[in-house]
This record gives sequence, C-alpha cells and structure tokens, in this order.
Amino acid sequence: MGPENETAVTEFILEGFSGLDQRLQLFLSLVLLLIYLTTVMGNATIIFLVCVDHHLQTPMYFFISNLAFLEIWFTSSISIKLFVILGSGRRTISLSSCFVQSYFYFAMGCTEFILLVVMSFDRYIAIQPLRYTAIMKPQLCIHLAIAAWVLGSTLWSYRLVLLYKLTFCGSNKIHHFFCDNSPLFRLSCSDTSLLWKIDSVLSSVVILSSLCLMLAFYMGILFCILHLPAACGRKKAFTTCSSHLTTLAIAYGSCIAIYVCPSEDISLETNGMVALLNTVLYPFLNPFIYSLRNKTVILALNKVIARATIQLFP
Repeated sequence: MGPENETAVTEFILEGFSGLDQRLQLFLSLVLLLIYLTTVMGNATIIFLVCVDHHLQTPMYFFISNLAFLEIWFTSSISIKLFVILGSGRRTISLSSCFVQSYFYFAMGCTEFILLVVMSFDRYIAIQPLRYTAIMKPQLCIHLAIAAWVLGSTLWSYRLVLLYKLTFCGSNKIHHFFCDNSPLFRLSCSDTSLLWKIDSVLSSVVILSSLCLMLAFYMGILFCILHLPAACGRKKAFTTCSSHLTTLAIAYGSCIAIYVCPSEDISLETNGMVALLNTVLYPFLNPFIYSLRNKTVILALNKVIARATIQLFP
C-alpha cells in the first residue's frame, strides 16, 4: 500500500490483557483499584505527617515526602487508564494523551531513580552523626530535590518533541496496557531509529548508573553496620537495609528486563506482568517500606489521630 492510500492514525487502542477472560479482567481491575487507593492514601499520609509534625521535618523525611508525592503521580499516570481498560473495556486513547502518558512515565521514573540515589546518599552520610548535620543542611536538601525533579523532567523532554514529529498510519493497536516506547515506536511509519537509540542509551545510563551509585552507598552502609558494637543495632540496621534492597530489586529488576535487556521472545502477557511490578506494585510497597513501619512515623500518626478524635469528640 502506498503512502497516498494510508490513513493517518488519530487514536490508539491499548490491547493490554485483552487475552484474559472478562471476569478475570474485572477481578484484576478491582485488585488494582484497591492497591492504587492504598498507594495514594499511604503516600498522602506520609506527606501530611511530614508537613504537620516537626519531628519528621528532617532531611530523610523531606526526601521521603518528595518520593511519596512522585509515586502518587507516577502510578496515577498509568493506573487510571488501566482501570478504564479492565473495568469498562474502553481501550482507545488519543495520540496526545498517549504521548503525554509516555513522557510522564519516563520522566517521573527517571526522577524517582535520582531521588533514590539522593536518599541512599543521605542514609550513608547519616552513619556519621557529627558530620551529618554539617553536610545535610536544609539548603542542600532543597537543591538536591530540585535537581532530581529538573533532571528527570528535562532529560526526557526530547521524547515529547520527537513523538509529535512522528507519523502513524496503518495499525493503531498498541500491544501493551500503556504507551510504552517499544510497542509505540513499532506503529510509526516514520524513521524511529534515532528515537530508539536515544531511548536505549538514556534508559541504560539512568538505570545502571543510579543502581551502581545506590549499591555503592548501601555497601558503605553495610560495612559500617558490621562494625556496630551492639548486636541488636546490627540486626535492626540489616532488617531496614534488606527491606529497602528488596523493593529496589523489584523496581530495577523490572526496568532492566524491559529497557536495558529487552527480549523479543517475551509475550505480551509476560511483558505486561513485569511492567505491573514497577508501575503498580513498587509504588504500593514504598510507603510501607520507607515510612509506615517506622516508629517515629507511627507515633506522629497516633498523635494526629488522637488530636482529631479530641476535636471531633470533646
């Protein structure tokens, strides 16, 4: 078919999980909705507590509240459309909405990786309490947080520009539950080789460099833990680090499998399940791993609940 006979695509059809039974899709949408609501409420609670309790207004919780705010928008950019797909069967998405979703997914994912490096750096410096207050001053914390957001937003701004320059004709079916790069690029009748190369290089650099930096900081933390005099202190520190590393393994493992070492043999269902790990499960685990198991956070939450109870029932 010649170019003159090709019809320009005005919207895409997201085919994610279309092979599942209708009842199974409805059940999956209810489970994902429950996870999503818990994620939003958990992260919103962390932000609220950090704002109202002065005991939580420290560098560590400042970065955690930034991560919580990011997670709300990151998971919302994918989950809301996914609920519509699974719950109602409406799978269409306009070109503009698809491009914006793709941009926000990668930009906020990049910001998250940078924030995680900053948080691991903060925990590494905290091993030396005397130097910690001198190094992690409020101005530095604000600058580091702004740098993470600005870098994440600007590094992927090229994607939005280049996506709008692409032309789409022929098939409009995206074999995924969101506008990921690989299935989206394959539908274009333009030359996407440059976009493929830039995406591949930038994704690999961001993911692998942030992973190496974090592992270096955690190795330094673990080395210091081994020299703690008290066994109970070592056990508590090991438990905290292991829980952090478990969630990081989920996020980095899924991203490396999809973007750093992609495989042509992976089926749509398998690729979708792997993508769910870093778009739904990881944001769900973060508030519990980083904050809601912390005694200081629990105490602050109890204070807020007690204060609200007194005001409602004097």
